[in-house]
Amino acid sequence: MKVKVASEWLNSCSGCEISIIDMGERLLDVLEVAEFVHLPALMDHKYFGQMGDGRHIEIPQADVGIISGGLRNTEHVEVAEAMRKSCGTIIALGTCATHGGIPALANAHTKEQLLYRYYHTETTEAPDAYPSEGLPPLLDSCLAVDEKIKVDIYLPGCPPHPDHIFSALVALVEGRTPVLPGKSVCDTCPTRREGKGQLKKLRRFLQAPHYGAPDEPLDQMRCLLEQGILCMGPVTRAGCGGESGIPRCISARVPCRGCYGPVQHNGNQRLDMLNALASNGIDIGSLPESFSMLRFSGAHGLLKPKKV
Repeated sequence: MKVKVASEWLNSCSGCEISIIDMGERLLDVLEVAEFVHLPALMDHKYFGQMGDGRHIEIPQADVGIISGGLRNTEHVEVAEAMRKSCGTIIALGTCATHGGIPALANAHTKEQLLYRYYHTETTEAPDAYPSEGLPPLLDSCLAVDEKIKVDIYLPGCPPHPDHIFSALVALVEGRTPVLPGKSVCDTCPTRREGKGQLKKLRRFLQAPHYGAPDEPLDQMRCLLEQGILCMGPVTRAGCGGESGIPRCISARVPCRGCYGPVQHNGNQRLDMLNALASNGIDIGSLPESFSMLRFSGAHGLLKPKKV
């Protein structure tokens, strides 16, 4: 008997769904043992029945429920709750679902500020009222999925690597708990560290760091953070490189931006990074700003509007 899988996308960009497709031929292996009964990204299944005559959101019963995207409006919450009721195991897929992701950067502003920004220009006055008819009301902030429902398994990443999605689905089909990388990006980074402790200030990533020859192996390139470029590797969960283990950003010779969220699920990337810099004698005042350290993990109340 096949394992039934339901999937939903909420406040998201569909990158996680593309990552599922990026499993390539392995997706065919998954489909031999799993049946997708609800997947709005690829199949036509209406919330309120195919004729729209239903009264409640209908999510087919499934063994596994996959939710990508965070929660930004009341409809997202209703769908997430319906998924929780219909699915035995809930997977939060992608950093938007696990920690708010890029959309949670909006948590630095109030709803009113956001609406004013997007419905007002320099040459027009703000409207008397914003569109609301037929639209679900916005929540006060962008939430991670586990702020409203119980989540059983977390698969962070922007997007999660196809290798981890495949291994997680296979584990669930086989009745095992998926095992994800628990180290930091720095723990898997092959770049060379000198650790001389001479760095005192950071600089913006406007000038290219020292790469050496274009074909220089990564293990001969000096750590970007030691070159004075802010790299979130010390406080970011590893995994973006999939089975290869080599961080994708580092492979492209650019610093880690933190897309897999904190190393520990309840970690605070901003606070942890500032502490790491300060403890190594680096002047954190040399940073132009620090709220972007939460660019992927601003949910759970970590990113809030400034008090005026």
